[in-house]
Formats: sequence, C-alpha cells, structure tokens
Amino acid sequence: MLFGRRSQQTINLALQGGGAHGAFTWGVLDQLLEDGRTDFEGVSGTSAGAMNAVVLAQGLMTGGRDGARAALETFWTQVASSLPFEIATLSKNGQDVNLVPAFKMMLQFAHYFSPHQLNPFDVNPLRKILLAQVDFERLRRESPVKLYIAATNANSGKVRLFRSPEISADAILASACLPQMARPVEIEGEPYWDGGYAANPAVYPLFYECKTSDILMVLLTPLKHKGTPNSVQEIKDRVLELAFNSTFLREMRMFAHAREYASESFFTIGRLERRLVRLNFHVIDAPEQMNEFKTETKLAANIGFFELLKNLGRQRAKAWLEANHGEIGKRSTVDLAELFY
Repeated sequence: MLFGRRSQQTINLALQGGGAHGAFTWGVLDQLLEDGRTDFEGVSGTSAGAMNAVVLAQGLMTGGRDGARAALETFWTQVASSLPFEIATLSKNGQDVNLVPAFKMMLQFAHYFSPHQLNPFDVNPLRKILLAQVDFERLRRESPVKLYIAATNANSGKVRLFRSPEISADAILASACLPQMARPVEIEGEPYWDGGYAANPAVYPLFYECKTSDILMVLLTPLKHKGTPNSVQEIKDRVLELAFNSTFLREMRMFAHAREYASESFFTIGRLERRLVRLNFHVIDAPEQMNEFKTETKLAANIGFFELLKNLGRQRAKAWLEANHGEIGKRSTVDLAELFY
C-alpha cells in the first residue's frame, strides 16, 4: 500500500519482539519514514514488534509518514512514563542500563508467585496507552498496511495470526504477554501468551499474502550470542532467548532451502517456485551492541535507554539505506544460507 508521494520501492517488514529493545525498531522505522524512499505493503510483528507495527499503521492512517513518526515517539515516551516508579537507570556515560534493586526483587517474586497472585486485578499500563493512541475500530477498516500480529495459544502452542480486520488491543497485548509477568489474554475463549514462542516474527504471511517480493527483517536478538553462559541466571536467560528464536530460525532455514531448491531448476514453472526465486530478503540489526545488553534490560522502561536504542536504530537503518536501497526489487542483500544454515 502506498501512502503520501509515490516512493521508489515497496517492501514488507518483519519486526521481531524483544521488550524494551523494541525501541531499536522505533529508530529503524523513524529513519525509513524520514528517508521517504520506501513504502510498506505488509507488516508482521511480535510482542514489541506488534506494538511498533500497530502504532506505525495508526500513524500512517491519520497523518502519513510524519504522523507515523509522531505516533511512534508518543508511544515510546508514554511507555517510559507509564510506571509509577523508576525501574531502570542509565550510567553517567549514557551507555549502560541497570535495573534498580527494588525492581529486581519484584522480578524474583515472579519465580515463586503466579501473575494471578502478583497482579490480582490484571492491571496492564500498555492497555491504557494503546486504547488512548490507536483507533482500533477504524484501523480494522482502513489500515494502510496489511498487519500480521502473532500470539501463541497457551493450550496448544500454535501460532495465531491476527490480521488487519481482527486487530484489537487484546490482540496486541496477547502478542506481548509474558507468562511469568501477566495472565494469558483471552480472545474468543482461547488463552494467548507472547507470540515469540511460536513466531518471532512470522515471515510466511508476507510471502503468501503480499505481492511485494522484498522482506526487510528488523532483528533484536543476535543470531549468534557472545560467549557461552555459565551462571544459573545466564543459562536461564539463554534458554529463554533460544526458545523465543527457535521457530523463527526454523522458518528462515526453510526459506533458505526452498529458494535454493527452486533456483536449481532451469524452468521455474510453478507459481510457488516463481515466487520463491523472486523473493528478496534484507536485514537491519545491531548484533554487536545488542550482545552487550543483559537480558533483563528488555524490561527497562527508561526514556534514556529508549533514546539510546532509537538512535542506534536510526544509524543502522541509514547505513542500510545508503548501501542497499538500490538493490530493493533486484536481489537479496543477505545470504540466507550463511545466516541460517
């Protein structure tokens, strides 16, 4: 879907989840919108990626590119100010973020008490922010992009994709529902947890349901971690991150194998083979920097940390545009086999 002036190229976006680290994606989107040379047809998002996706769509719907930039800034600023107390601080150099001791103690409680016990009234500040900022009823009718929001059925483990006509605050909150921190979100009689367990993010709807052949993945979790975990907490954190990424890694390995298989044939007769051969993948990430952040910083709702990540996202998106914009519609700018085999 095109918006504003006709841009040079159209792409699909796959936005990974990662809590507070989603502010990196905010920066990437902000730079893409400011640059103005790319439009978006489909946007798939999980958890923080789902938040960015729905706020992006709302902003584009009501105010074009400038409206989307303003909407994203408002959202992340409100998230940072939504808690009644400070939960994270930045060091004097503005590069290191740490959770305050009181909040760390609260996180420890989550190992011994269920969300029903810790939060009996099921209070979620994100619901208020989303309802105040997003006109879900209008968005279901008029979204300028195709939305695909992933959540995980807590009883079956199956992925549930909420498409544009199904988008609601509950769908977004379900996509970001960490089982240790919040009750499952019930939709149509089914309980849902964070979409990261089943798709982080889901790439296949961008392949099957969008015409655009270019998919830009904005990744928050490094594809290779720095060092092997040793402490109990480090092992727990790594296991959780691997679990969140496993489905995505399998899906991308499937795409890599399928594209290789389709390209081996001289005659790409079938519709599926032709689509696979034309498919182009791109990645914007910051593995070196993300490897430096502790897993717990994904819960760091701090405006200084958000701004740090936003600026990093803008820098990486600007560098990607300068190096690769001319390749959109022509070829992939990443080697899937090298990344995912």
